[in-house]
Amino acid sequence: MGTTTPPRTLAEALRARGDESLAGLLRARPDLLNPVPNDITQLATRAGTRASVVRALEHLDRFALQTAEALAVAPDPAPYATLLSLLTGDGLDDGEQRDDVGAAVTAALPGALATLREQALVWGEDERLRLVRTARELLAPSPQHPSPTGLGPTVAEATAGMSPGRLQEILVASGLPATHDPVSAVAALSALFTDRTRMAELLDTAPVEALSVLDRLVWGPPYGEVTPNPTPPVKWLRDRGLLLPVSTRTVVLPREAALHLRAGRAHRVPEPVPPVVAAAAERDPQAVDRAAAGQAFTALSTVEELLKLWNGGGPAILRAGGLSVRELKRVAAALEVTEPIAAFWVELAYAAGLLASDGESDERYAPTPAYDEWLDLPAQDRWTHLATAWLPATRVPGLVGGQDAKGRALSALGPELDRSAAPDVRRRVLSLFAELPPGTAPDPETLLRRLRWERPLRGSAPSAEGTDLRSRLALWTLNEAELLGITGRGALSSQTRALLNEGEEAAAALLAPLLPEPLDHVLLQADLTAVAPGPLERPLAETLSVLADVESKGGATVYRFTPGSVRRALDAGQAAADLHAFLAAHSRTPVPQPLSYLIDDVARRHGHLRIGAASAYVRCDDEAVLNEILADRRSTGLRLRRLAPTVLASQADPGSLLEALREMGYAPAAESAEGDVLITRAGARRTPPRTPPTPVPEGPPPPDETLLGAAVRAIRAGDTAATVVRKEPAEGATGTHASGSLPRTTSAETLATVQAAAMTGTAVWIGYVNAEGAASQRVIAPLRVEGGFVTAYDHTADEVRTFALHRITGVAELAEDGT
Repeated sequence: MGTTTPPRTLAEALRARGDESLAGLLRARPDLLNPVPNDITQLATRAGTRASVVRALEHLDRFALQTAEALAVAPDPAPYATLLSLLTGDGLDDGEQRDDVGAAVTAALPGALATLREQALVWGEDERLRLVRTARELLAPSPQHPSPTGLGPTVAEATAGMSPGRLQEILVASGLPATHDPVSAVAALSALFTDRTRMAELLDTAPVEALSVLDRLVWGPPYGEVTPNPTPPVKWLRDRGLLLPVSTRTVVLPREAALHLRAGRAHRVPEPVPPVVAAAAERDPQAVDRAAAGQAFTALSTVEELLKLWNGGGPAILRAGGLSVRELKRVAAALEVTEPIAAFWVELAYAAGLLASDGESDERYAPTPAYDEWLDLPAQDRWTHLATAWLPATRVPGLVGGQDAKGRALSALGPELDRSAAPDVRRRVLSLFAELPPGTAPDPETLLRRLRWERPLRGSAPSAEGTDLRSRLALWTLNEAELLGITGRGALSSQTRALLNEGEEAAAALLAPLLPEPLDHVLLQADLTAVAPGPLERPLAETLSVLADVESKGGATVYRFTPGSVRRALDAGQAAADLHAFLAAHSRTPVPQPLSYLIDDVARRHGHLRIGAASAYVRCDDEAVLNEILADRRSTGLRLRRLAPTVLASQADPGSLLEALREMGYAPAAESAEGDVLITRAGARRTPPRTPPTPVPEGPPPPDETLLGAAVRAIRAGDTAATVVRKEPAEGATGTHASGSLPRTTSAETLATVQAAAMTGTAVWIGYVNAEGAASQRVIAPLRVEGGFVTAYDHTADEVRTFALHRITGVAELAEDGT
């Protein structure tokens, strides 16, 4: 195709592109690569399918979409000047502000048009711009699908099927000369509506009420309902064609008339420039980093506390999947947060692979083996693990408590929480944060406006909550980023900037100095409490959490020692001497005497009673203690009876019996079948190895440069094979090949032709059927023919390959001007 010949089809326009331009198309629309098109024609066909065009339109920004919408209501093809006029207006209503908008549109239009061309939504030279047919159908107006511009059909479209007599009446009422040719009548009416002077004169004669009707329709929707006996203003408009009938009760304002009333503009407000994300506050960057680090440490503590709750086996999984409302409330109460925040922590632990189903018959949630590995990491590495799990996650905790499309409640860890747009929104929100100076907190409202400008179509349908999905995802991102320590005091932290730009190691290096150093001591007090003035080293924290109950959390954690907590430590295998030594070694204050007495008293009584399985029994060497239990009315429900002076039997199971006697004030210990005391240690239950949940992709992943290069070469080579000029078979020859079909020749003719091509170094066209039975056509340059195989340079694959002769269906020589 000559360089001066304008393309006649999208395929010709794509064929004229360079390799880098084709790669840009495939990069912007990766769905076109699955599978790799055979040639340019197939690529153009696939680029025009409805699903692919819808996906491409959803990735346009506001102004690129407005440009496509203007082309959808412009003549096809449209000159560049016409498109510019539709976006800026005809200038007859311009003020100073309109001049500014017009200048911005003029400056931005080439870029928007380049984007549409790159994505194969628009093709053709500037004087003949064409919007691909599928995009025009999606964006053009119709009664069932009004145009986004609010414009109605043209005069020609609205009068199609109208009787010639009715057209004559409209022409006469409008002051136009009558004609019996419907085509001439439509052209005359269209010319009237597009003539600024004559149209203004016609509207000057209109009743004021008629102008009010036009004002209601001019910016859309352009359709209105009329009664069988319309009011005089409506009748005046209908008689002059300013309202044209669509049905017996519906009329429409024709596009030409609406554009006159709009001063030629397709959109009320063109938006060529993205909204600026305003700053809500400017803070000290170091203060932001410290606040984010503090919240990051809180996030680590919260996730650890959550999984400790389920260390011995968590709550049961609902039949439909997920966590019950009651269990979520328990988690919220234990973490001292609201239920939506509790849902976020649960989902974060799940996304990070720290929490999963145990897979048992009575399926429950439990920590995974990865949780133990995570606990062994330094604090900064544990945070980067959580942050990198949150960024690409498609599960959306903010949906918990809402309803799905069928009205069913959405539960935490349930199956319906994936939203494929979430990672894109999350990363875009953080990138907008990163564009601001360090320490600057953005204004949420301007940030949402920017996101709507960048992706006006994607997720823009109003939801049950009354706003679009992307805006809700953005607001949830702001909240979750603050909870996780991604941001501090509303601004992006330095460690997060490093995580986004340089990776996990750089982020961990910046975060580490800001995290508090773990302490190896506590302060014991006389009121049976211990104060931890900061985070504790893990062995100390784990032992202390067994020996005492957490009374309050904050900058300093207060632990309280109770008989139950001391008994818990004894149940875990600790002896009284071990507990005394532990407290003395880790307290910066002397061990209070009341605490020593408490430990000795509980230890003296611990294990005095022994409980085992009979169904259950109680054993004690002190008969008086057993007599006391039998006499206690609270033991009636246990249905105890004496088997021997030192043994009582019960119909309750050992666990229930153990708990009941503890509630009565005793300190029994469970024993094994051999009579040994059973030691209960925390944290023994883990799921089998589990992989974190896989994010649900929104579409095909972006191709890498290697794949792009190979795909472009394959498409070019396939196009060469499909469009190359072939020699017609000689008269009387047996081989035939219709255009687009595989060549057919005998085995002898095939062998002779490829041998001749190998000797002369020329290229030939072959049909080939591979081992899977797939047929294809290829252009090859044979290098060697031997042993029933042809070694040749395959222009289709851009590599040297070997072809079996018996799989070649036929061969044809290329015309001299076809290579």
